[in-house]
Amino acid sequence: MKEAEIKPIHPSELATYGICGYKNVQKHKELQNKIEWYEKSYNEGLRIQQLILEDGSSQGMIEYVPGEYCWRPVNAAGYMFIHCLFVGYKKVYKGHGFASQMINKCIEDAKTKDMHGVAVVTRKSSFMVGKEVFMKLDFDLVDRMEPDFELLVYKFDPDYTDPSFKSKEDVNTEKYKKGLYILRADQCPYSVKNVEGIVQSSESEFGIRAKVIDLKSPADAQNSPCAFGTFCIIYNGNIISYHPISETRFGNIMRKLLK
Repeated sequence: MKEAEIKPIHPSELATYGICGYKNVQKHKELQNKIEWYEKSYNEGLRIQQLILEDGSSQGMIEYVPGEYCWRPVNAAGYMFIHCLFVGYKKVYKGHGFASQMINKCIEDAKTKDMHGVAVVTRKSSFMVGKEVFMKLDFDLVDRMEPDFELLVYKFDPDYTDPSFKSKEDVNTEKYKKGLYILRADQCPYSVKNVEGIVQSSESEFGIRAKVIDLKSPADAQNSPCAFGTFCIIYNGNIISYHPISETRFGNIMRKLLK
C-alpha cells in the first residue's frame, strides 16, 4: 500500500485534489459549486482535510466546522461539528485506521480552538458514515432523529450542555404541507446530480411541478426538517427521500405513492 498523509486542503487547492469523486472542475458543475461553497464557508471556520497519496490523489476526507455554522438541523454551539467522513475509493485503503486518524485531527483542532468537544450525525444508510468508528473513539450517543439518524458527541467538558437535534417546534414545516419540494445545498456535491432530471420527470410523468429550494446558509440547513440537512425531498408534508437520489429512484418512489 502506498504511503498517505492527512493534509489540510485550502479552497484554492480543491480543484487540484477534487472531492467525492469529482476531479474535473471544467467538466463537473458539482465540483465548481463545492469550491465556491467552501470559499464562502472557510471564513466561518469550515475545514477540509484529505487523505493524500504520494502521487497526489485523494483516498478520503473529513469536513468539519464550528457548530454554530453547521449544515445540519442541530444545536451544537461550542462544539466542532463533523459534516462528512470518508475513506477509500479503493478498498485497499480501508481498515488501516485512517478514519480514526482524521477524526483525531478534528479533535485536536477543536481543542486548540478552546471548544467543548466534537459532534457528528451518523446513519447506517447511504451518504453518511456509521457510528461504529466514533464509538471506538469514546463518542457517546446523545440524540436521535427519524428515521435512523443518530447524534454523537466527544466532550472535553463533561458538564457542558449536550448537542441536540432541532425539535419539530423549532423547524417550520407548514410551508411543505402541499406540493413537491426539493431542498438542496452545495455542501454536498451529490445534491446537484439528478435534481434537474427529477424536476423534469416530476412534471412530465406525474404532472407535478417541483419547487427547488436552494439552502444558502447554515441557518437555512439548520431549519431543514430532515437530519441530513443539505438534501431532502418532501411531498405533501412527508419526507420521501432523506438523502440525494437518482431520477430513477425518484420515479419508483412516486409511482408507489400515487398508486
